[in-house]
Amino acid sequence: MTILDSNVASQIVKQEQSDAGTLHFFNDIAVVEFNEGVHVDLNTARKTIHDLIHYFGNSKPFGLIANRVNSYSISLLETLEVKSIFPNLVAYGVVSHNYAGRMNAEIESNFCASQNISFDNLYEGLHAVHKKVIEQIAISIN
Repeated sequence: MTILDSNVASQIVKQEQSDAGTLHFFNDIAVVEFNEGVHVDLNTARKTIHDLIHYFGNSKPFGLIANRVNSYSISLLETLEVKSIFPNLVAYGVVSHNYAGRMNAEIESNFCASQNISFDNLYEGLHAVHKKVIEQIAISIN
């Protein structure tokens, strides 16, 4: 299910399109839906990276969910560089809609600081990532 087909679509604050896919912004979370067949790396995701930085800045804690409604590949070797670009990314999740997507999420989890990043449905992913962001915001305030 795409984020636009979900019950939370009315809560989307902003959307950005790029050649790589669509980025949907909520207050503390962004959901990215990459296009079919895209290879996601620092070059193809340049606009997505720019949009995330422009929206969240570099200090406000936020979460990112990759909603794998399409099949695409990702450059896992650039994970460390992505972490340095987003020092305020505190939660990450991958929502998979089929077995292949779940397998890819499991592989991707080996390259992430976050644990338990794989979710079977969008609502589960949104809840878990939002909870981690709220916990981090509370820690930042104290």
